[in-house]
Amino acid sequence: MEKSQAALSAPEDHRLGNTAMLPIKKPSAKRIKTVTRNARDRFFKTDTMVVAGQLPYDIVYTQGLAQVRHYKPLTETEIPFGDSTLPVAEKKHGIPLVIVSPLAVNMLIYDLFPNRSFIKYMLAHGHDVYLIDWGKPSLKNAAQTLSTYVKDWLPKCIAAVKENSGAAQVSLHGWSMGGMLAALYAAGSEQNDVRNLITLGTPVDGYANGAMGRNFKQMNKLMKLARLSLRKLPASLAYAPGWVNVIGFKLLDPVSSIKGYLNLAMHLENRQYVEQHANQAAFIDNLEAYPGAVIRDWTASVWLENETAKGRFTVGRDVIHLEKITSNLLCIAGRKDSLSNIACCKAMMPLVSSADKEFFIGAGGHIGILGGREATATIWPKTAQWLSTRSDA
Repeated sequence: MEKSQAALSAPEDHRLGNTAMLPIKKPSAKRIKTVTRNARDRFFKTDTMVVAGQLPYDIVYTQGLAQVRHYKPLTETEIPFGDSTLPVAEKKHGIPLVIVSPLAVNMLIYDLFPNRSFIKYMLAHGHDVYLIDWGKPSLKNAAQTLSTYVKDWLPKCIAAVKENSGAAQVSLHGWSMGGMLAALYAAGSEQNDVRNLITLGTPVDGYANGAMGRNFKQMNKLMKLARLSLRKLPASLAYAPGWVNVIGFKLLDPVSSIKGYLNLAMHLENRQYVEQHANQAAFIDNLEAYPGAVIRDWTASVWLENETAKGRFTVGRDVIHLEKITSNLLCIAGRKDSLSNIACCKAMMPLVSSADKEFFIGAGGHIGILGGREATATIWPKTAQWLSTRSDA
């Protein structure tokens, strides 16, 4: 996992240096008061520090647990971005952008800070932004399969976007599992309504994913010898509640998780640093559940059986072939992504039939490629520029 909390950057004058030879200064009463207040707010009044997810939107469609958000256009001529500002484009593109989120995550990652919001960034570049929020599954939703999402909810959500926007085609942006959901829709739709497809950190060749991929490959061999099939596992046994997903993400890089809190302790005097930590934690500490049948089918296709590397994906009783994708494709991988490494993501490229397709490597790990500070200087500009030239009706 991306060093999600350890990577929160303090201002230059607050970074740790070699202080071995410096005299120890007794903290002033003012400093003690500041540190105490910041620690109290971070751990006992976290809601007062969280500014993520503040962009206004309308709910234009609901299907099952899913909702389609339509973000309101910006009214400013420029917006805060990083330590500077970003002009808001006067030109509006005719093809709406639909963000297809992965399951298990909450939507805060797409609008993490007022000056570091992916949605606001795309709005500023003239895109009409919609987002599909898959809601909060519980154990009673354990039987929902990938077919529920790919063949039922997602087509209805995209149809609602087209009706609301008046556009005949859409652009789909999918991070992680969301990229595969978007790709499966693009491959399976008979309407030719996906003009552009952007996948970001989306695993395709699970066996190519370093040690994790090799372990899944070996596990699959052993299961075949034992005549076991993950696909026969009851959905209720595969159900993963939100807290399990939180632990799973953190165990991918436990050292960084610990460092994140150590760095927080060292920067408690810095209010901005503490606020950034609180917002990052609001995302990673509040993941949603995986419906059992979804995580079962996903793990079988992408990781154990690795059928996606051969260009196919079993959805219910049907098999969707990625070669049917003809949309313009931008496939993005993170240089430090250990959950879906470069080789794992790049495997998408030869499988599709797109005439216009590009592979791009950006900064960051699995979470950082979407919401990290480095992504704002590499992946976000690339996404906006690539999409803008292909989004006029």
